Amino acid sequence: MNRIKLISMLEQFFLEDVGDGDLSATTLFPCDAIGEMRLIAKEAGVFCGKEIIVEGFRLMDPAIQVTCSIEDGEAMSDQQVLATAIGPVRGLLSAERVILNCVQRMSAISTKTARLIERMQPSQTRLCDTRKTAPGLRMLDKYAVRVGGGYNHRTGLYDAVMLKDNHLAYAGSIMAAVAQLRERLGHTVKIEVEIETLEQLMEAIEAAPDIIMFDNRTPAQISEWLPLVPSSIITEASGMITEQTIADYGQTGIDYISVGALTHSVTAADISANLEIRKQGNEK
Repeated sequence: MNRIKLISMLEQFFLEDVGDGDLSATTLFPCDAIGEMRLIAKEAGVFCGKEIIVEGFRLMDPAIQVTCSIEDGEAMSDQQVLATAIGPVRGLLSAERVILNCVQRMSAISTKTARLIERMQPSQTRLCDTRKTAPGLRMLDKYAVRVGGGYNHRTGLYDAVMLKDNHLAYAGSIMAAVAQLRERLGHTVKIEVEIETLEQLMEAIEAAPDIIMFDNRTPAQISEWLPLVPSSIITEASGMITEQTIADYGQTGIDYISVGALTHSVTAADISANLEIRKQGNEK
């Protein structure tokens, strides 16, 4: 991840949550109270978010010392201590929720990604994400997918072209849309075309985009149509792909499978923070 961007994101997260100050922590605890906070997994999964923990506590209070006992991408087990932070209690408590929110979400995404890849084995098809990320969290969501063993689709609307129904209806045809884009865009920008019918597939093949996406097609349809696509064009499947069906899609020989559910509807991993007061402190 981009560390500068990460710190900027964490600053915004803390401003949203802490605002002008943590009323609970600053009212109850003296400024010299010292504590030890342990982040503990309450379920098995794939951990993700070490930089969030390290940079988050450091940003809240540079006096906090953080030790992580696990790396991104490693398996975490129930009751495993993931990290320990020692320092001023006020800072520990003020940073706790933002850090947990991020790490719980990122670990859930990595865990789901790894689980879907496991279901696809022994297929060589690559699993990737979509733009269906939480607003403001795209860098974290997509990083978590990579940590889980997946790959990233385009980052946003600005780094690749995907032609959907509305684009094609305005351009008049797949051929016309791809031709216009080839003429107007730089040679480093990839063009992807979404198709749903055999007729669209044949026109897309003639237009020769970089990628053809089979949208909401069954594994049987993809297996039937895939041999028509020249090896120079990358193929992708999306839509109707679940944990129950992904193995069938992987067996079609498609190059990529993109799954929005990796990021748009994950359930946060169960991770908690336990605080132990080491020094009560005397000053208010």
